[in-house]
Amino acid sequence: MIRILLADDHAIVRAGLRALLDSGVAESDSAADIEVIGEAATAEDAIAYCSTTPVDLVLMDLRFGPGKSGADATAALRALPDPPNVLVVTNYDTDADILGAIEAGAVGYILKDTPPADLLAAVRSAAEGESVLSPAIASKLMTRVRKPDTTLSPREIEVLRLVADGHSNREIGKRLFLSETTVKSHLVHIYSKLDVKSRTSAVARARERGAI
Repeated sequence: MIRILLADDHAIVRAGLRALLDSGVAESDSAADIEVIGEAATAEDAIAYCSTTPVDLVLMDLRFGPGKSGADATAALRALPDPPNVLVVTNYDTDADILGAIEAGAVGYILKDTPPADLLAAVRSAAEGESVLSPAIASKLMTRVRKPDTTLSPREIEVLRLVADGHSNREIGKRLFLSETTVKSHLVHIYSKLDVKSRTSAVARARERGAI
């Protein structure tokens, strides 16, 4: 039996996922091997639940409003003594979101518009620790590998503007409701895209390009 925790701040999304996972998609796929044992409306709740209850797989959204992000929760869950696998199920598909989740330890990344049969297949594969990517996400990653993206995302521009204003990582995190770890991750991506090695150089290069 695959024990699943649903982590999403929208109750209607959790209800939809629970209905699918409880009933399956057809008589030939009843999802009898899958059991939703809990729900979490915040990243913190997901971490707390898995800290005390054995879970095989967490279906994790990426954004929960104020507080920890899905990537933060994923990293915390993977650091537990008996960590669950994490399958990101979200609407967000920016490079920063995808890479952040994978770097945090997510075994897979699929979008919420994934067909039910494909979602069930992804759940079973992810529970076994197999890598799972929806076609759209796999395509984006392959494109990035073939031709690295040097365009800053809207979030990266927000972070860099605050860096330019002299704010520390902690201050940036508070302003954007991000953890310091997530801010650092954004900066790593910024440095890579701009081909620089410091905050000062990043700001200067971005201004040269008219990005900020």
